[in-house]
Amino acid sequence: MSAYAIVSDVEAGFRAFDADEKAKCAQLLQEAAVMIDAYAVSASEEVKKLVSCRMVRRAIGEAGNGNASFPMGATQGSASALGYTQSWTIGSGSNGELYFSKNEKQMLGLGNRIGSYSPVEELVKHD
Repeated sequence: MSAYAIVSDVEAGFRAFDADEKAKCAQLLQEAAVMIDAYAVSASEEVKKLVSCRMVRRAIGEAGNGNASFPMGATQGSASALGYTQSWTIGSGSNGELYFSKNEKQMLGLGNRIGSYSPVEELVKHD
């Protein structure tokens, strides 16, 4: 399976990666492609590329060395000074993990569909 983006696509508008991060990025792009195809094989190539880049950027992180002020994808956070306390809430996954954000799910055509299905109704015969 081929990735939907390349390392330079992920770096563009984000930050330059060192050699180790480039290798990690290439592998994560492959994994992102598998995830996307498992849920949204019919999405456009452009959307798949964008979602792949966003997923990998979140997984690698802003600073790369763990010195970011807050993790990418955090929906809430707090910090203290002399007590050395930090607390973050990740909305749809965990830091360093590949996951779809709410916006990405919408772009791929996933989730929040209204409707229902009851298998019991098939068992009832209507006259």
